[in-house]
Amino acid sequence: MPAAIALSTTPAEQLRLPLERHGETAAFVTSDSNAEAVRTLARWPDGVGAVLALHGPAGSGKSRLAAAWAERVGAMPLHGAEAGLIDPLELEGRPVLLDRAPDADDESLFHLINLANAGGGALLLVSRAAPRAWDVVLPDLRSRLDAVRTVAVEPPDDVVLSAILRARFAERSIAPSEEVIAYLVRRLDRSAAAASLVVERLDARHRPVTRALAREVLDALAPSALTADD
Repeated sequence: MPAAIALSTTPAEQLRLPLERHGETAAFVTSDSNAEAVRTLARWPDGVGAVLALHGPAGSGKSRLAAAWAERVGAMPLHGAEAGLIDPLELEGRPVLLDRAPDADDESLFHLINLANAGGGALLLVSRAAPRAWDVVLPDLRSRLDAVRTVAVEPPDDVVLSAILRARFAERSIAPSEEVIAYLVRRLDRSAAAASLVVERLDARHRPVTRALAREVLDALAPSALTADD
């Protein structure tokens, strides 16, 4: 059964986050990169509007935030093309979470937005790009997507990237020094994928994780995974 974790926000803004983990739970860290999204979802849909789009890069935590919102309000969770398998009328008057929203077909998106705007429901759309950038054909859907309110989760900043690294190390029972964490944060690309990759490579060396080993592993990775700052 998924463990529950709480956002490090004020009491009025707390959400409960389900998270599959092997071992101990990890806190969802709130920072400048995701604080606006955390605040918005903590109160939405109260006084915000029926449809909201949450967007951000892969591994930025948007799906976890969306899942926490769905649990709080009792939303029906759907993923991409699943939207076309459900009669929209069955969702009338209830909140709906649509993750990977651009993967849904135009007609399903159109009906879900109309249902949410009809009153009593809410629709949270989750994607990497904002709705204005989605490739759709129906003109009426285009106009509705352009009018959707959006909130972004930015790429991980130093605070979030440090937390991701600690969590990935903890999953492998590795406890590097703060010096190593700080060194990795300075050199890694701003992404959860880069953090996971470097931790995997460090673990594969079967040696104590020191700054020297971190430098060795980073130097062996493709330049696209790293920043220019050493």
